[in-house]
Amino acid sequence: MKLILSTEWAAELKTQLPTDIQSVWVDDEGDFTGDPKGAEAFLSWFYVKSDTLHKVLATPTLRWQHMPSAGVNNILTPAFLDRNIVLTNGAGVFAEPIAEFVFAFMLNHAKQLPKLQAIQAEHCWGQDFYCRQNGGPKDLEEATLLIIGAGGIGQAIAQRASAFGMRVWGCRRNPQPLSEFDRMVGPQGWRSLLPEAEYVVLAAPLTSETRGMIDAAALRSMRSDAYLINIARGALVDQAALLTALQEDWIAGAGLDALWTEPLPPESPFWSLPNVFVTPHCSGFSPKNNQRSIALFLDNLNRYRSGMPLRNVVDQIAGY
Repeated sequence: MKLILSTEWAAELKTQLPTDIQSVWVDDEGDFTGDPKGAEAFLSWFYVKSDTLHKVLATPTLRWQHMPSAGVNNILTPAFLDRNIVLTNGAGVFAEPIAEFVFAFMLNHAKQLPKLQAIQAEHCWGQDFYCRQNGGPKDLEEATLLIIGAGGIGQAIAQRASAFGMRVWGCRRNPQPLSEFDRMVGPQGWRSLLPEAEYVVLAAPLTSETRGMIDAAALRSMRSDAYLINIARGALVDQAALLTALQEDWIAGAGLDALWTEPLPPESPFWSLPNVFVTPHCSGFSPKNNQRSIALFLDNLNRYRSGMPLRNVVDQIAGY
């Protein structure tokens, strides 16, 4: 069997492939080392240029592509959809680090850590200042967390939230109950829950249905002390509406790891808003990511060769 593999995987993957596999490597610009003719599967890197993807798609024997990231909206181009290729993704690989990062955002906000850092910088004990100004620190226990997108990442967040004693609500396409959640609603039910949630986490995929879902109406309906966290895709949020909501204190603040334009331009007002924590789309970073990604791909490769069902098959109509 012949595979097309992104060169970024070469150092770690070469020694782990079965000995009867023929490997053709493709770099970021779509240049091949070897002849891709006859290749059946493509393992891309976490980010793949559209030109590179379409050069790979020109291989007529291609039947399966594995995308190591969870989001695949940039892969589902008309050219890809026309090929009827099975697409699998890295869902679950990033759940642990992202869930922990969400709690970094929540604890930073609840315990007002920037205030403590400012006190330290002034060499001031400042206990009264910390405890009293703006109401002081808050507890996560008994706070209500709404997770929009209760997939693998959402469930990992919910597990940790339960350990903190939070009330955990979720939203997913198929709203059957999940043990990690106290309440689950369908695709439109999340709007009715916004007025009661102190923390709202966006963990949904970017599709035509979810693009701009957090609009002015949604932000207006949120509590004035609510904190919005986006670790999914920037385009889930109406950027102009969020800017107004933060500047006019419709909500208390936001933790933004996913932005509309990445890198976020230096002139963006979001950098300097005092109630915003901007991070460079790094919530999924972990020293174990490559190890987890390769293990998932090799398991799926064995399944493919054995005729078994693949893990993480993407519903290309739904977009995830």
